[in-house]
Amino acid sequence: MLVWMAVLRRVVVASAAVLVLAGAAVASQRATGAVQPTRGVVVIETALGYQRTAAAGTGVVLTADGEILTNNHVIRGATKIRVLDPRTGSRHDARVLGYSVASDIAVLRLQRASGLTVALLGSSTGLRRGQAVLAVGNAGGTRRLVVTRGSITALGRTITAGDGQGNEQQLRGLIETNAELRPGDSGGPLLDARGRVIGINSAASTGFSFLSGSNEGYAIPIDRALAIRRQIDSGRGTAAIHVGPTAFLGVAVHAAGYYEGGYVPGAAVDNVVSGGPADRAGLAPQDVIVALDGTRVSTPAGVARVLLRKKPGDTIAIAWIRSGRRSVGTARLVSGPPQ
Repeated sequence: MLVWMAVLRRVVVASAAVLVLAGAAVASQRATGAVQPTRGVVVIETALGYQRTAAAGTGVVLTADGEILTNNHVIRGATKIRVLDPRTGSRHDARVLGYSVASDIAVLRLQRASGLTVALLGSSTGLRRGQAVLAVGNAGGTRRLVVTRGSITALGRTITAGDGQGNEQQLRGLIETNAELRPGDSGGPLLDARGRVIGINSAASTGFSFLSGSNEGYAIPIDRALAIRRQIDSGRGTAAIHVGPTAFLGVAVHAAGYYEGGYVPGAAVDNVVSGGPADRAGLAPQDVIVALDGTRVSTPAGVARVLLRKKPGDTIAIAWIRSGRRSVGTARLVSGPPQ
């Protein structure tokens, strides 16, 4: 199984099962010579208010005034994001500028940041198997950066990664490495021997346990990540890249199945945020959403795709099934957590 390498922790309640991916941090294996592997690397901590838990990951500093590159799954569902610079101890709140679910890349902007040490960026063009690399990250969510050594074992890999909670994404064209990755390393850099960022660490094969580390790690090529960053900075979203605040309906859903009235393809409602758009539209737990904005939806991913095309303030039509009967309504979307 391939898993996202963010750490979920401090679970308060689990209305849907939450997998706690907490692993012990390994000892740092520091690089020698002029290479500074932790340069421009920060710790990211998020509060997931609607899930009543928290998460931790890693980020790469792109600009001295606080533009940060990380994985989308590190900030997915976050209602609050804080970034720690381990070099100085400074902390900053952050907002999401944009993200790509399909490529698992997100760009953040820190508030009131200046003088940050910027990462040394390289290129993912011309990489080769056997090339020495370093992986840097917030292993175990300890707020202590850990550096591990390895090499590139394959290029152009395609994987399906998930977090154990039903969130899965197929990622293509990845760098495979045997540098050990652990939960919390998500969003951290994969470096070449000169300390230049050539990839963004995203997922690992865990075998049966995190305790013995990962045999295979995967990183998103930095050239692709920076192309997404440029698109986000342009302020113009695409079908694959969301820019700006995320539209929020206020429901938690899972794949529908057999109910009293038979099989209903759609997104079954688990929870409805009190006072949120879905609540005001009349949706309730156990309803099955079958259409949004005139588009049929048969899975939770279908709901997400429709909402990613919307902006806070938009009005959306909803159709749902309750006890075998179809109902319709409208909801005015508000701003919510990134998907």
